[in-house]
Amino acid sequence: MEFVWVVPRAEVLPDPLHGLLPLAPEEMEGRFLGPARSGGFFCERRYAEAHPEFKQIIPYVAVCREQAGVEQVLCLTRLPSQGERRLHGKRSIGVGGHVNPCDQADGACLFERALRRELHEELRLPAETPAPVPIGVLNDDRTEVGAVHLGVVYRLDATGLPVSIRETGAMTGGFESLAELERLARGEAGAPFESWSGLLLRSGVLRGASASSPI
Repeated sequence: MEFVWVVPRAEVLPDPLHGLLPLAPEEMEGRFLGPARSGGFFCERRYAEAHPEFKQIIPYVAVCREQAGVEQVLCLTRLPSQGERRLHGKRSIGVGGHVNPCDQADGACLFERALRRELHEELRLPAETPAPVPIGVLNDDRTEVGAVHLGVVYRLDATGLPVSIRETGAMTGGFESLAELERLARGEAGAPFESWSGLLLRSGVLRGASASSPI
């Protein structure tokens, strides 16, 4: 039985939202992170999946870099062995997952601890990797997955760092041109991106780099 962090929808989405709401890091705490911590609680995941009046909070990070003057982002494809069947075969530029009870050692860093855990479970990263920077909130109520989840979006600048996939049995992928991925996401076919990745690519917010303290 898995327990995940949920927040009543009205606490974090007082107004309807579709797509990405860009927020500066200093805005994230007051407008979203603080209310999502103080208004949330752990709930059995099976229950949360069936009750869209709650939003399961998902820290979701795009791993970006610049190489030879080209902006790139890590793009992954979920394999059938990966747990979430609704994302199998979908391309994703986000690494992340649910917030679990093991992440609550320091309440003030609840979402950041969950994000670091997911990053190091899915990827191999060096010790000097900078901390991901929060860039906004992502919502898509049109899909089965999106209706019960809310993304806390981060950008990780991995320029000059070796990054590789740890969970090779669950996903495959590598760094690709950000401009090309944005073009694919805007295309008529939409490419086989999961909905959050498509929305994030179409928003254009991943251009430019920012780094801070080590993870």
